[in-house]
Amino acid sequence: MKIAMIGHKRIPSREGGVEIVVEELSKRLVKKGHQVDVYNRKGNNIQDKNADIDKRKLTEYQGINIMYVPTLNLKGLEALVYSFLATLRAVCKGYDVIHYHAEGPAAMLWIPHLFKIRTVVTIHGLDWQRAKWGGIAKAYLKFGEKIAAKYADKVIVLSKNMQKHFKDTYNRDTEFIPNGIEEPEIREPNIIKEKYGLNKDDFILYLGRIVPEKGIHYLLNAFKNIDTDKKLVIAGGASHTNAYLEEIKKKAGQDKRVIMTGFVQGQELEELFSNCYAYCLPSDIEGMPLSLLEAMSYGKVCIVSDIPENMEIAEEEVISFMQANEKDLKEKLENVINGKVKLDGEKIKQHIFELCDWDAIVNKTEALYTNIREE
Repeated sequence: MKIAMIGHKRIPSREGGVEIVVEELSKRLVKKGHQVDVYNRKGNNIQDKNADIDKRKLTEYQGINIMYVPTLNLKGLEALVYSFLATLRAVCKGYDVIHYHAEGPAAMLWIPHLFKIRTVVTIHGLDWQRAKWGGIAKAYLKFGEKIAAKYADKVIVLSKNMQKHFKDTYNRDTEFIPNGIEEPEIREPNIIKEKYGLNKDDFILYLGRIVPEKGIHYLLNAFKNIDTDKKLVIAGGASHTNAYLEEIKKKAGQDKRVIMTGFVQGQELEELFSNCYAYCLPSDIEGMPLSLLEAMSYGKVCIVSDIPENMEIAEEEVISFMQANEKDLKEKLENVINGKVKLDGEKIKQHIFELCDWDAIVNKTEALYTNIREE
């Protein structure tokens, strides 16, 4: 089949979970004999500190064809302009399937529908719930969600909670296909020891975007009241949320045990996961958090908010606290730090690899493409 991917920022990159999913899905589809064209956003906002190639100039990556689409680097307009122009290009290229990712880009799905081109959309999260978007942007994201529900040949969701949302709101049946995870590489603390003075098991890790819905402020507030020599590492970059980033930097600056690394990837990221004592994800909103899947793949104890999207993945293999409850988060962190609560790392890894097997996920996605093509 000839397949297009629209909706991510850029691949290869770790700018967000969508980018990781598009890359992993695309390269596996190529190995199965399909042609995959991905539509990257053109621009300079590429976080590739450790790259040994200029990824802005790639036209092919692991068999994936990379197209570049111009856009405006403005909050609220970037995804709209990009997805409109990418869609116009894609409808002229004779694809068997155009696969949209996320609610904003899915707003353009009606265009290939008019031309009777088969479409699939993956809803990575209910993006209109995110605090960074104002009223107009929220309305546009809800519009994209409605277009996806009405016109997509197949809608993929990453949680049972999202599946229920689409059924209750639009009476639309959806396909539950989770994100995948790979066997990680365990690293000794070399880069992180040199840059931050970090050794094995002497820090708690948060890794993800620095945005309000991730609840990093809860974590900082809870951690500052814990008597411990362990450090807290906040790793990640902002996403149209510079005011929140400054707020977090200010809070972090009040506690000498807190280290902010900025965006990380490659060996540095692997070292952080390999050597953290525990991982914490205090989020209010998630789709299917890839950073949690990664932490579990390393067999780490994970302390997570009890929102459905987290608990659905983790089941009994994490320690949960009441969403937004800093007192409960402090108590759970203390229990982990003081060794009062322990989990079986091998059991954690077994659970996540059974749930999030990439080969099974690609086979399910390929079957969706085949079914809608034959309908």
